[in-house]
Amino acid sequence: MPSQLTVRFFAGAAAAAGTEERRVEVSPATPLGDLLDRLGAEGGEALTRVLAASSFLLDATAARRETPLGEATTLDVLPPFAGG
Repeated sequence: MPSQLTVRFFAGAAAAAGTEERRVEVSPATPLGDLLDRLGAEGGEALTRVLAASSFLLDATAARRETPLGEATTLDVLPPFAGG
């Protein structure tokens, strides 16, 4: 059964996505990578590049492309940060 997931984009990811937050409908069995591919296809080349270099947190737990979304309610997209 599909569920709602809030995707939060930070810094350069927000700029590439054109928003800081987006709600998507997903199946719990869906791997994170499939969702990222979908977001990139919908968001264009700039977002695809940022997603390829980003780290991800599902409900505050580090996740990889093969991680199933499960019952998570929030995905944080964390692009590489510069600074010092």
